[in-house]
Amino acid sequence: MTFGEKLLCAAATRGRLCVGIDPHASLLQSWGLSDDAEGVAEFSRRCVEAFADTAALVKPQVAFYERHGSAGFRVLEETLVALREAGCLVVADAKRGDIGSTMAGYAHAWLGEGSTLQTDAVTVSPYLGVGSLRPVFELAEATGRGVFVLAATSNPEAVELQSHVNSDGRTIAQQVVDECAALNASHSGPGNIGVVVGATLASPPNLSRLNGPVLLPGVGAQGANAQDVARIAAGVSNLAFPNVSRAILSAGPNVSDLRKAVLSTASEFPGH
Repeated sequence: MTFGEKLLCAAATRGRLCVGIDPHASLLQSWGLSDDAEGVAEFSRRCVEAFADTAALVKPQVAFYERHGSAGFRVLEETLVALREAGCLVVADAKRGDIGSTMAGYAHAWLGEGSTLQTDAVTVSPYLGVGSLRPVFELAEATGRGVFVLAATSNPEAVELQSHVNSDGRTIAQQVVDECAALNASHSGPGNIGVVVGATLASPPNLSRLNGPVLLPGVGAQGANAQDVARIAAGVSNLAFPNVSRAILSAGPNVSDLRKAVLSTASEFPGH
């Protein structure tokens, strides 16, 4: 199965929700946990218990582990193992992007067999050129794992760049989506290559030919809602997975409250 097909299977029973594990300092404090690797470990343990059998996709934010150095990475490795053992699909929000052997190194770190950081998918940045990501695309195709390519993010600094129009009238964001669509074209069902599109965008790229999953951050605390997701993913809504993090994590620290928040939010985005 491709990663896209695995996501559809998960969505059929859990809905189309991606939940983040974001142990940043303010959340650790609000949960009564210490701002260190031990606090991150307890935060992550509760998230795994609440999310692993309720969300279609779980997205640990790598930066919040990395800031605690090697101890933080050990916690991340343990968290990934726990999620995998629970049968949950996981995307590492690492946003890696480089060229040549360096990109191949990132690919094997996050998608390679036997890696302690192995996940089902990873986020990557294409702004050294989509072609520079070839090592991670090739490994995804070989393993049936996924890649989410940043196409159209909603941060103000990116909009001008990603909205720049080339000589054939396509924005840079649309070019990224189209190149990802070409990589998925060999699959009859949804492929392994997805894109990230901000759910708060007023002028998103056309996703109709992507034939891959779409990750939509910005739902909940950042202001986007189910109607925004439906608008952006019109015609391909079965492959649209809204990412909700702060709005769900704010329901913690009690595991049962976190679970209720996931189930309630997932009901807004049923699988098809």
